[in-house]
Amino acid sequence: MSVAASPAPLALRRLDGVALTLLAALAVAVAIICWRLWPDWRTNPDLSHGLFMPAIFFLLLYDARTSGTLRWMPANRTSTTVVALLLLGSLLALFAAGLYAAALGWPHTVVDFSLVAALVLLLGAGLVAFAGERIRFIPLNWTALVALALWVLCAPIPPGTYSRLTLSLQLWVSENVLRALHLLAVPAIRHGNVIELAQGRVGIEEACSGVRSLISCVFAGLFFSATLVRRPWARALLIGLAAPLAILMNFLRSLTLTLLANRGVDISGTWHDATGFAVLGVTAALLAGLALLLESRGKKSPAAPPAPAVPPEPASSPSRPRMDRSLVCLSIGLGLATALSIFFVLNTRSSARTGTPVPNLYSLLPPAAAGWQVETTQDLFQFQDVLQTEYLAQRTYLRASASGQPIQVTIYAAYWRPGQASVSLVASHTPDACWPGSGWSLEPLAPNTPAPPTVISGRPVSPPEYRFFKSANFPQHVWFWHLFDGRPISYRDPYSATELLRIAWRYGFRRDGDQLFVRVSANVPWSQIADEPFIAQFFARTQALGL
Repeated sequence: MSVAASPAPLALRRLDGVALTLLAALAVAVAIICWRLWPDWRTNPDLSHGLFMPAIFFLLLYDARTSGTLRWMPANRTSTTVVALLLLGSLLALFAAGLYAAALGWPHTVVDFSLVAALVLLLGAGLVAFAGERIRFIPLNWTALVALALWVLCAPIPPGTYSRLTLSLQLWVSENVLRALHLLAVPAIRHGNVIELAQGRVGIEEACSGVRSLISCVFAGLFFSATLVRRPWARALLIGLAAPLAILMNFLRSLTLTLLANRGVDISGTWHDATGFAVLGVTAALLAGLALLLESRGKKSPAAPPAPAVPPEPASSPSRPRMDRSLVCLSIGLGLATALSIFFVLNTRSSARTGTPVPNLYSLLPPAAAGWQVETTQDLFQFQDVLQTEYLAQRTYLRASASGQPIQVTIYAAYWRPGQASVSLVASHTPDACWPGSGWSLEPLAPNTPAPPTVISGRPVSPPEYRFFKSANFPQHVWFWHLFDGRPISYRDPYSATELLRIAWRYGFRRDGDQLFVRVSANVPWSQIADEPFIAQFFARTQALGL
């Protein structure tokens, strides 16, 4: 795309009323996102750098006007098309955020991430529009682009991506710490992310995986590339080294803590936190030093004399038209975004009804079974906040077998009143999503795997979802049903964004049905427990609920 000449930016007071109104609308959008993300910035250590983001954002925009390359976009169809495409992307991201809010609730991290994506695209459209040669308010340069991109690093990471990233980093760190220990002649063995030492055990937990230092280091690398470095190759080098440096420093931290633990030092508390802050400080200082070094080397040759500044237009000169097509497009996009936000806010409010009878879940689970030892789970209350329901029940049935390994059957039930939770919130807590984080691995089904039961004790039932898990050598067959308003729901991948959107589109605005989630898990196939009387009793008692 060709660019126009480079006259000086116009002062804020020289913008007309339409441009000022659009700037104010963009500022309101930024303020709303800050209000949304503020609790995460305060409570989530991985996002604590977001507390500085509002000040950094406006500082970078100011620097883009005063120190960056003055690149103005020509007023042509290409610029207008770019603005339109960015606005379309912003509206799609906002639409996705609304559907996720309908499916998972407004506090969910996927909603926040989608809203931040919508904001970045909206600000991108605003940047191209206000960098037009008729407006000349904020130039389209690297500093301005970084000001927009940093918002992505201040948003909560979607849970599926976060889980995969932390697990990969945990395993990488623990594996390489073990190798370093062996090189140092320290006896140790590794079980997943846990390292066994002579003096105890050290676990590389999520907080020690390096996600925090990785995000913060990339954030700092981008910031320094915009403020301390001016040449493109130096910026690319600085940004490219940010992530490896963060991973290396976190590895050194984990190795240091492991060596201290091997010598009998209590690494929890002070040592753990102090080394964490030290890693963040040292990586930021190294990046800043590298940026200054790269910039100082680039100043060895004498700089060319600066081009004479274009004098400002006299106040008496006739005003020229500034309401070009990019601003018109931006006005329409902001109007549609406002209408879409109002629509979702009004239609995703909870409408829970009172007076709906709640089933006694423990009365559904047989308290005794001939020949079986029955254990009732007492600590399900710890999951109430996550699942957004207090109606939880679980019993485990154990019986000896000829193989010496007891037969185990666990029945779990959870209930949500009408309007208490969205369908996809419940769907996002299936065994597929929750069990791998507890050490279970989802195994592929064999080609000759029997079909899930459709008839129990002579009565037809809805086909359940079937999964097979393993933890070490212990198997677990899992069958589960999810009912909304007495009707079963089928879904595939609770980590899939498109799958959650599909459920949201179908059920997101229908919040008048109750929900029941039932899970039966056993360490033996269904054929070995199908004829047990307590199984028949449970399904007979849940028939009235739609199962």
